[in-house]
Amino acid sequence: MDTIQNRISAFVKLGVFLSQFSQKKIAKKENIEHNDLFFDGFKHQLKVAGENNTWFTKENLLFATESWSKALTQENINKWIIDESLGNNKSQKVAVIMAGNIPLVGFHDFLSVLISGHSVLVKQSSNDKHLLPFLAKYLEYVEPELKGRIEFTEQKLTGFDAVIATGSNNTARYFEYYFKDKPSIIRKSRNSLAVITGNESEKDFENLSEDIFRYFGLGCRSVSKLFIPKGYDFDNFFKGMFNQQEIINNAKYANNYDYNKAVYLMSEFDILENGFLMIKEDASYASPIASVFYEYYDNVDDLKIKLWEEREQIQCIVAKDFIENEIAFGQTQNPQLWDYADGVNTLEFLSKI
Repeated sequence: MDTIQNRISAFVKLGVFLSQFSQKKIAKKENIEHNDLFFDGFKHQLKVAGENNTWFTKENLLFATESWSKALTQENINKWIIDESLGNNKSQKVAVIMAGNIPLVGFHDFLSVLISGHSVLVKQSSNDKHLLPFLAKYLEYVEPELKGRIEFTEQKLTGFDAVIATGSNNTARYFEYYFKDKPSIIRKSRNSLAVITGNESEKDFENLSEDIFRYFGLGCRSVSKLFIPKGYDFDNFFKGMFNQQEIINNAKYANNYDYNKAVYLMSEFDILENGFLMIKEDASYASPIASVFYEYYDNVDDLKIKLWEEREQIQCIVAKDFIENEIAFGQTQNPQLWDYADGVNTLEFLSKI
């Protein structure tokens, strides 16, 4: 019989399976269910994912798998679902349209739908299509009740009851029109920012470099914008970034760096750069790869009002004792299960469809 406990147990087992694939090493462990069937296969899928999308370096793929292995514990899942009424809903088919900007970016929606007792119909991005179907097979092996509850398609979506779709601002408009008759969560583009006060240590900036450079800055939780006090000296900032200098050895990143630098110089923009990162004064939140925008602020209260007014564009605010719900330097890419994208409680939505 399908129960919430069985579903939790399946994802906890998946977390244990993923714990074999960490940044330090890939190592087969004893006593992991169905490991002989799946370990080598997943190792191969990681390789194929990297070949299919050169942004998906081995380090970033393993960072993603390690992050999910840490998130999928019994304690974490119980804490996440404790206030939700998930046992009572009629099972529906929920379509999930996933982005492909970082590895396993749609996994939280996939997890949320299944843990809520629904069936999931997944439409993946071609940029990230190798890992999730394989992990879904593992889940079906450890919990046979999930068989028939997970479907992947590359065709037009049909026969679903609700939808969770993630895309750009342009595709969101299309989604809103196309799915107007269904219960939906439609996510648009968002970016993350850091508020610099001038009281940061060099260690804070080293940690911030993780928020800026992890996944090459392609995630919505990647910091692409800084707010800095008037007259700020960027020396400490650049010192903190220095430990990421190896990133320029990635050919795709280097090409973006060279291209964007040429565009800025031809447009005669004032930029500061250190050989692998450019910073430019700009009011926009979304900066191109290999660059971060910054904006000056005069008054802390005015900045807080501005960030509140523009919250629809913001995913995370990285800061130190500045604002409610801020994220510590270096922690944007380690969200908890209850840190919902766009602040929309997916489980609550799924409990009411």
